[in-house]
Amino acid sequence: MTTPSSPPTWSTSYLYDGLDDPRFLADFDRLGAYSEQLTALLDQHRVRGGTTPGTDDASIAEAVVAVLNESGDLGRMLWAFIEAHVRVDSRDDTALSFAARLGATIGRSRGLNARFAQWLGDRNVDALADVNPVLHDHRGVLSQLALRARHQMSESEETLYSELSSIGSLAWSQLHGQASGLLEVEVHLPGGVQRMPVAAARGLATHTDEAVRRAAFEAELAGWPTIARQCAAALNGVKGEAGIVNRRRGWPSTLEASLFMNNVERSAYDAMSEAVVESLPNFQHFLRAKAALHGHGAALPWWDMVAPLPGADNERSWDDGIAQIRATFAAYSPELGALVDRAVGERWIDALPRSGKAPGASCIPVRGDRSLVVLNWNGALDQVFTTAHELGHAYHNTQLGRRPAMQRDVPMALAETASIFCETLMMDAALVAADGADRLAILDLDLCNATQVVADIHSRVLFETAAFERRASGPLSADQYCELMHQAQIASFGDAVQRDTLHPYMWAVKRHYYTNNYYNWQYTFGQLFGLGLFARYRADPDTFRAQYDRMLGRAGSDTAAQLAAPFGIDLSDITFWRSGLDVLRDRIRQYDDAIAAR
Repeated sequence: MTTPSSPPTWSTSYLYDGLDDPRFLADFDRLGAYSEQLTALLDQHRVRGGTTPGTDDASIAEAVVAVLNESGDLGRMLWAFIEAHVRVDSRDDTALSFAARLGATIGRSRGLNARFAQWLGDRNVDALADVNPVLHDHRGVLSQLALRARHQMSESEETLYSELSSIGSLAWSQLHGQASGLLEVEVHLPGGVQRMPVAAARGLATHTDEAVRRAAFEAELAGWPTIARQCAAALNGVKGEAGIVNRRRGWPSTLEASLFMNNVERSAYDAMSEAVVESLPNFQHFLRAKAALHGHGAALPWWDMVAPLPGADNERSWDDGIAQIRATFAAYSPELGALVDRAVGERWIDALPRSGKAPGASCIPVRGDRSLVVLNWNGALDQVFTTAHELGHAYHNTQLGRRPAMQRDVPMALAETASIFCETLMMDAALVAADGADRLAILDLDLCNATQVVADIHSRVLFETAAFERRASGPLSADQYCELMHQAQIASFGDAVQRDTLHPYMWAVKRHYYTNNYYNWQYTFGQLFGLGLFARYRADPDTFRAQYDRMLGRAGSDTAAQLAAPFGIDLSDITFWRSGLDVLRDRIRQYDDAIAAR
């Protein structure tokens, strides 16, 4: 009889032996030297805005691209190695120091990128790409850089901002990560009081016992106020900086800057947003049905937002969960199934929760086609789907790993495509295989996740919009941020969630807010785009597979509209977004039918 294994921890020894490894220290210094090399190259060829196009422009651009690709490869690997230490131990001062130094180095590089962008903005990128094979391969990235030149400050201002951001927004973001990673709370469980990291307490939201879920929620709400001032200071720093810089760059709003950075047109965003608002009553209906199932009447308390179906089998061992993912992925393609074996065999995954480890889950690209996957596995069924989601990111990285570094920087909206698609594969397979109470439990889990990605994300977008608007007039207090969050949650959930149980500190919980620009709507975009792609897969699997891998490989080069076009998708057409939401509306109807049949 095989003994089930515990959640794994990862290994980064294939990169370096540690932060004191001479090879790591030498590579860290080498990355800094790339900035000097690039500066010399730009100076030699007078690469800056306002210069007259010349006959050597193609060869000059090719030389710059070569340095940017080499430094990008090294920078990505160093960042992944340092981040691997920080994610599992937010108290690691050595790693945090290296992270700050790396941020400063990358900041200098971004200033040089801005200088190159201004030079490109004075030239015909298509004409250069037509005569040079390297530039032809980088056409999409270079075109985006040239467009970016229209929304840049002066060269000196961009350089200064790039260097200062490492001690500005990046430092504020790190403060939030440290504070939340170290936060511990006392949970008054039925068997006694337990002190645990807030990430572990949040993991109890899917516990089968409502008393445990409620105790964990109440402990969490008691814990966040103890670091709320630090979080508010961090958020003020991040959002304040973004507002100032985007205004100086000539953006009409921070949202417009976010859309540009994600290669998404405003018409697509507006169509998606309109479809989302139309769907909110459907998700509120689901929440009321869930409330009745849990004996709460017509409104659900927040602590039961992601609660498992009463009486359902919600426990999964690590071995069983990873085996389920492997089987589902392999049914789609041998390559996707093999990814799971690589991730496990090569120790890409750190799933074991522990003190100091940051909450949540994520996937970090390392080098080539390798990734590192962060989880906080607690044995609940939803963790199986979370793991599939993050391994979807890892599969995306295998497709990007075949391309130069400049083509591997995928914007957030498109980065969520592969993860959502893999999560949808898992959900579809699970629903096909289940019936009766098991099927109802899976529908419940699926709709809980969809409610988070559509309705809850909508509340986060409302919050972030209000936060940017208010921050423009001055810093906000923690209480003011709580009030903005409270109002945003009411707008999304209406009376389907008990108002005296809303989570006003969700702005402190989510790392997504602690980046320069909007970092929430992209999840909804990825969810609905992924559902649309899944429909194309079901219609013609063989044709889809080849197109899909190519699309993933191009996600760092092409716009969202360009990636969608081969599948016959018009992102500016609201009917496309409604079709994805129709899949979820149909599952809500199935949920109602399954409840009626109990």
